[in-house]
Amino acid sequence: MSQLSPPIAPSLVPQRTLASGAKIPAIGLGTFGSDHVSGAQIAATVLDAARIGYRHFDCAAVYGNESLIGEALQSVLKTVAPREELWVTSKLWNDKHAAKDVIPACNQSLRDLQLDYLDLYLVHWPFPNFHAPGCRTDSRSPDARPYIHAEFMETWGEMEKLLEQGLVRHIGTSNMTIPKLELLLEDARLRPHCNEMELHPHFQQPEFLTYLMGKKIQPIGFSPLGSPGRPERDRTPLDTSPLEDPIVRAIADEHRVHPAAICLKWAVQRGEIVIPFSVNPRNYAANLRAVAEDPLTHEEMEKITTADRRCRLIKGQVFLWKPDQLWEDLWDENGAITPA
Repeated sequence: MSQLSPPIAPSLVPQRTLASGAKIPAIGLGTFGSDHVSGAQIAATVLDAARIGYRHFDCAAVYGNESLIGEALQSVLKTVAPREELWVTSKLWNDKHAAKDVIPACNQSLRDLQLDYLDLYLVHWPFPNFHAPGCRTDSRSPDARPYIHAEFMETWGEMEKLLEQGLVRHIGTSNMTIPKLELLLEDARLRPHCNEMELHPHFQQPEFLTYLMGKKIQPIGFSPLGSPGRPERDRTPLDTSPLEDPIVRAIADEHRVHPAAICLKWAVQRGEIVIPFSVNPRNYAANLRAVAEDPLTHEEMEKITTADRRCRLIKGQVFLWKPDQLWEDLWDENGAITPA
C-alpha cells in the first residue's frame, strides 16, 4: 500500500441504490489510461486502490488492459475483499454490436477479468462504428453509419440475455441521448439500470440528469474532472477546464483542498456516480476521501450550478459516419436523432 494513502473505510463512501435494489459505491476508479499510461500501471493502481478503500472499478474491453486488471482483481479477492463487496463494470465495444458477437464479447471480458459475473455491462457507444486506437479525429470507418434503432435493439436483446443468463447483474447504456433512450425504453423488455455520460461542472447536463432520475436510471459521470489527461487529438480551442473555474477554485480554497475534490463532492451530492482516473496514489486517495467527508453546503452547490458552460469535452468525432460532418450530430442537440 502506498505510504501516502492511509485507508478509507468503504462504509464511509456514499452508495447509490439502483432500480434492482442493488447498492453501488458512488465513486469508482476509472481504468482508461488514454495513450500515456500502461496497462501494468493501471493494474497496479487497481490493487492499491482496493487496499485503500475503493470497491468499484470501471473497465472496458477497448481499453486493452482487462487481462492485466484481472490479475490485479485476483489479488484483491485473495488479500483485500470478497467478490460480493466489489463492483466491476465492463463495456461492449462498437465492433461487437452484431447479435452473434455480444455474448462472446462479454464472455471474453469475463475471462480477461477472471470473474464469474459482471456487476454492470454497458453498451459503450450507441454507434457500431469501429475505429483504430489512436486514430485522428477526422478518421472515418468506411462502414460507419448513423444510429439505427432496429439494429441497436438487436444488440440490446442480447444484453437482456446476458442478464437473464446471470453473466451480468445489471445492464446499461453509455454516451446516449434522451431521444435514443426514449426509443429504447419503448421497445426494451428489460430497462437499463445505468447510463454513463460526460458530467462535470462545465458540462452539467441538468435536463438529462433530471430525465434519468425520473426514469430510475442511475447516471454515472465520466470525466468528472474535465478529462485533463485526454489525448491532444481530442482537444479544441474552445474547451474549458472545470479545475480552472474561479467558482470551483474559490470553494476549494475555502475547504483547503484541490479543485478536483470540489468537482467530485459536487457530483456525488447531486446524485451522480463518479469514475475519475488516476494512477497517482496521492490523487486517487484524495478522490476517494473527497466524497467520504466534508460535504459542500447548499450555497456552495448552488454556486457551482452557475458555472455550467455546456462545454462537452469528449465529442466522439471518430464515430461520425460522413466526411465533413459536425460532432454535434452525434448528440441529438435539437431533440431528434440525426438521420443518415
